[in-house]
Amino acid sequence: MTEILLRAEDLRVHYGTRRGSVRAVDGVSFALPLGQTLGVVGETGCGKSTLGKAILGLLPPRTEVSGSLRFRDRELVGMKPEEMARMRGEELALIFQDPMTRLDPLMRIRDHFVETLQAHARSLSKEEASEKALKVLRSMGIPDTRIDHYPHEFSGGMRQRIMIAMALVLNPKLLVADEPTTALDVIVEAQILDILQDLRRAYSMSLLLITHNLGIVAETADLAAVMYAGRFAELGPVAEIFRRPIHPYTQGLLASTIHMRTTKLHSIDGLPPSLLDPPGGCRFHPRCPFAKDVCTTEEPPMVEYRPGQFAACHFGRDFL
Repeated sequence: MTEILLRAEDLRVHYGTRRGSVRAVDGVSFALPLGQTLGVVGETGCGKSTLGKAILGLLPPRTEVSGSLRFRDRELVGMKPEEMARMRGEELALIFQDPMTRLDPLMRIRDHFVETLQAHARSLSKEEASEKALKVLRSMGIPDTRIDHYPHEFSGGMRQRIMIAMALVLNPKLLVADEPTTALDVIVEAQILDILQDLRRAYSMSLLLITHNLGIVAETADLAAVMYAGRFAELGPVAEIFRRPIHPYTQGLLASTIHMRTTKLHSIDGLPPSLLDPPGGCRFHPRCPFAKDVCTTEEPPMVEYRPGQFAACHFGRDFL
């Protein structure tokens, strides 16, 4: 059987604010096998980035985290900060959306890598750290001569390659990529996605890919999770979800995607709800064209409608 690298069970992440508790992730469960890619899609404000940060333990103070999040045999929820800090880089890594805001403009690229490597291996010399940095930068297609340049001397695509290299320099088993192609043109975007796929195979790691772009998920992911208002609306194999979606939200997202055969534009009416006070029952019911009375009062469970394909809809069987 395929090893499950990361497993979440009823994971909840609630931010404490003056106005109340923001339920950014509110009861999410999934299993990510070793060597596979899970693509998490959904509109802005649905909790995708919070899910990624929860895995890395990068949440602000006074955040309430409950449920279970297991990396192999280790429980991440409630893990001590110093233990989690050791896991980051060596076991878990994160690529942020905007590399320019994550690279120190006053530090050369070499110094970024030396600082990262020596934080995990203090006995490592600057020369040894530099050699490790050069090796991983070469795998990104960045010449050795660029290692002493500053971040502003690189294009957006090159900076993103540097961020990927920094995430991979310690050979983690799980890479969380949060909108890794934001603000990149389609040619550079394709190059970055190809790099991620090649590295996933070369390093035998798993990838959790957070994105708004359904096309990226269709091309690169093995599994897809459609997230809405802090919960998963649908979860399963990419091919099944794109060919035969069950949840009305998934159907709406796919209908809104523009492709070569598009003759008119579609959209989902309304906006995602506030996570301070989400609607009762099915959270999608105020925007759902198929909603009935039960949808407003009863929360739908995640049901396996096809092998490996789950959806949280009271009337999922109507869409089979």
